Amino acid sequence: MRLRRRRQCFPSCSSLHRVDEDEIYWRQKKGDEELEWSHSSAHIISQLTQCFANAMVGPRSWVGGLFNRSSNKRNEKFIDYPLCPLQEALRALWHAAFPNIAFKGLISEQWKEMGWQGPNPSTDFRGCGLISLENLLFFARTYPASFHRLLFKQGGQRAAWEYPFAVAGINVSFMLIQMLDLSSVKPRCLPGINFIKLLGDDEEAFDELYCIAFEMMDAQWLAMNASYMDFNEVLQVTRTQLERELSLEDINRIQDLPAYNLLYQ
Repeated sequence: MRLRRRRQCFPSCSSLHRVDEDEIYWRQKKGDEELEWSHSSAHIISQLTQCFANAMVGPRSWVGGLFNRSSNKRNEKFIDYPLCPLQEALRALWHAAFPNIAFKGLISEQWKEMGWQGPNPSTDFRGCGLISLENLLFFARTYPASFHRLLFKQGGQRAAWEYPFAVAGINVSFMLIQMLDLSSVKPRCLPGINFIKLLGDDEEAFDELYCIAFEMMDAQWLAMNASYMDFNEVLQVTRTQLERELSLEDINRIQDLPAYNLLYQ
């Protein structure tokens, strides 16, 4: 009797077959929709995926101690090791930011001058991965005047306790990823949907938007007479303004955003 009751708890083979067919159908349908969207946004998604993968896994990962291989041999210079792409990008960022100051190493008190929290930038990059480093490097190379103006806090009435430049840049990258809903299979918000359209015509749209967002954040910082403890509020106001601009109907390219002119002040 107990055995019969136990058998009645299981669905029949035909029932299971129908469930499998339904499941396969909806998976295929969902896959087709995702594939259609991914073709128009392949650049940014592959970039983000690769960046997060590089940042979080692998024997040469940030978390795995990318910059700490010399910890057991403190007399050896880390710079003597062959550089991987992440290290090369970080070194390139230093030279772009301080072309006339000698580079002392991937772990150095020097990095605090750029606005990192400590001598090892890897501890700050864990929050957003390589994408934030690539954004900063693009900013430095594409708009050097704007980059250095923000780095050195030139212009405007500055606070006694300013925001750290590099860490602020990481926060801008993370804010954009959230605002555009890029971690979802398909953006559902209007700014994210409009951004994907812009991305189809300009593969550097995310980097360009990053530069604009950084400038907007600094402009809001000055307008609000902000200090260090106000940073999150400033970033939220920046996000709101950027969402509004990305929702405009006549935006056909990144350069059409009203805030784009901030890069050429």
